[in-house]
Amino acid sequence: MDLIVPLLLQLFQIGLVILVAPLLAGFVRLLKARLQRRSGPPLLQIYRDLAKLTGKDAIVAGDASWLIVLAPYAIFVLTWIAAALVPSFATGLPFSGAGDLIAVVALLGTARFFQMLAALDVATAFGGLGASREAMFASLAEPAMLMIVFTVAVVAGSSQLSAIADFMHSQAAGLRLSLGLGLVALVIVALAETGRFPVDNPATHLELTMVHEAMVLDYSGRHLALIELAHALKLTLYMSLIACIFVPFGMAGPGAALPALAIALVGYVGKLAAGAVLLAVFETTIAKMRIFRVPNFIGAALMLGLLGTLLLFVSATL
Repeated sequence: MDLIVPLLLQLFQIGLVILVAPLLAGFVRLLKARLQRRSGPPLLQIYRDLAKLTGKDAIVAGDASWLIVLAPYAIFVLTWIAAALVPSFATGLPFSGAGDLIAVVALLGTARFFQMLAALDVATAFGGLGASREAMFASLAEPAMLMIVFTVAVVAGSSQLSAIADFMHSQAAGLRLSLGLGLVALVIVALAETGRFPVDNPATHLELTMVHEAMVLDYSGRHLALIELAHALKLTLYMSLIACIFVPFGMAGPGAALPALAIALVGYVGKLAAGAVLLAVFETTIAKMRIFRVPNFIGAALMLGLLGTLLLFVSATL
């Protein structure tokens, strides 16, 4: 039982993220519609869309290679693994040793690599446009993410997410300016990586502004369902990551009893709901940024992450 219960909890977390991801994306979409005084789609509409797409055949361009068929499965699996490695409601689960922040960044980077290659493989104008913009943004977002990782790892003494969550939950963490800078930087990176306002608009297909959507226009059927599900998983991943590192309160520790796990699960759902409300309010009150200003926006995250790391080293040497 000492091994089976933690393993069942780990499997539950792996299944939880994929079940919650479409609900979270649909909740944000519904909240935005209500804030804009529109009815909006039903909360569960995204599940119906995914089920409908999964039941349809995937149409592949005649001159495309095997890569465009492989890419949706690779993107989905890599994103799902990365999302499952982030502690959601409990720490110290069996796969905690693999739940390293650097591993999460590497998995997301590999998924992005497959998506860009597949977009270029079709050789359409929109695919190349989206891939080039994605590469430009990633050249700033990934170093910014690594700076955040270094900052958090130096403070917590580990880059493992379970250890970071346990440390942040303890009294030893305290209030640090470097962590505040890291939080702002992580929010900016999350907005850029998930294709949200003000970087991208997931609800439109405007040539002048779209990034993510430009790379998925050639997908259909079950391939598009996998891409959309992976996109929802990435949003869940970043919200879970922010909650795990900066709001770890209420998470169950290793060997926690069933009531504590249930409370932690409710707390995790509450954190996701709060994140969805904040995201919907933010996206409703801000305009889409012009594409040539986006590098400055993501570059600010890189500078904040770098400043947070430097502050830690300077304060340690004084």
